[in-house]
Amino acid sequence: MKNRFRLVAAAAGASALLLSAPYALAAAQQTDPVQVITHVKTLAAFDFAAGEAPENITVNPDGSLTLSMLGSVAGKQPELVRISRSGHRTVLVTGRMGDTITGNTRDDDGTIYYNVASADASRVGVWKAPPGGTPHRLAALPSDALPNGLALDPSGRTLYVADSHKSTVWIIPTAGGPATAWLTDPALAPTPDVPLGANGLRFHNGAVWVSNLSKGTLLRIPVTAKGTPGPAKVVTDKLPGADDFSFLSRRYDVVFATENGPNQIAVVSPKGAVKTVLTAADGLTSPTATAVRGNRLYITDAGLNEPHTAKLQTGHIDLSALRADRTR
Repeated sequence: MKNRFRLVAAAAGASALLLSAPYALAAAQQTDPVQVITHVKTLAAFDFAAGEAPENITVNPDGSLTLSMLGSVAGKQPELVRISRSGHRTVLVTGRMGDTITGNTRDDDGTIYYNVASADASRVGVWKAPPGGTPHRLAALPSDALPNGLALDPSGRTLYVADSHKSTVWIIPTAGGPATAWLTDPALAPTPDVPLGANGLRFHNGAVWVSNLSKGTLLRIPVTAKGTPGPAKVVTDKLPGADDFSFLSRRYDVVFATENGPNQIAVVSPKGAVKTVLTAADGLTSPTATAVRGNRLYITDAGLNEPHTAKLQTGHIDLSALRADRTR
C-alpha cells in the first residue's frame, strides 16, 4: 500500500511478526538520487519462502560476507551464511524454530557474534560462534528485549547491542559475563505507532552510533575515557525507516544508511546533510543493512513486501562524486 511499509520485529509470545504502519511522506518528497553509487547489480538471490531474508551483513578480511537470515518471517529456522567472493554459500549457524537472528559481527580471530531474538527466554541474547567450535549463548538479555544492531569495540573486548524494544544499548564483555545497560535514553525509544526504536549500531571514531527506525534518526554517542556514554547527539532526523548503516571508511564520518520502508539508501555527511543515492528503481526491496569494502558498497534486501525479492546487492562508490557533493 502506498506510503505504508512492513517491519520485522521479534516480540514476546511470537517468533516474529510483520507490522503495517503509516509513515510520513518523506520518501515521496525526495529529490532525484545523487549519482554516488554506480553499477548496481545483484550478487545473490535468496528464497524468501525458505526463510532466506537477509537482515545484517559483515565483510570478512578475505572478502567473503557473513549474512544473517531472519528465517522467522517465513516460519523457518534462521541462519548465518557465509558467501565467498565466488558466490559459494556455506551455512555457519542454524538457529531454532522461533528464533530470529539479527545483527552479526566478527572478531580478528574469526569468532562470530550474533544476536538472537526469540519467544523462548532461554534463547534471547548475544551468541558466540568460535572458529570450528559450537555456538553458545555468551550473555542473556531480558525476555522482552529485541537485540538488533551489534558491534565490537576496537579493543575486541566489548560488544555493544542496540535493543529495539527497551530504548537501551547493552554492553557485554567478549570474555564472558552478564549484559549491562550502558545507556537507556528516550532518544533510543520507539514510538507508539512504530514499535521499533534503536536499530542499527556501529562503533566508529570513539563513539557508538545508533539509528532509531521509528524516529528516523541517527545518533552519535561518545565513549568517554572511563567507557561511559557521553551525551547523545542527533546527527540527523531525516532518515525515515532508518535501519542499519555503515561508514565510508574508518577515517571519515560519512554514513551509508538504509531506509527500510521507503526502499532507499541515503548518504549522511558528517554535518548531518542527507541525500538519497539509491531507490527502488535500483532494485531495493526492504533494504536492511549496508557494508563497505574499499570502493564497494554491499546491501542486504530482506524482501519483506510482495513479491518478496530477497537478495544481496552491490555497487561502486564514486568517491569523486562524493567529494563534488561535499559529503566528506
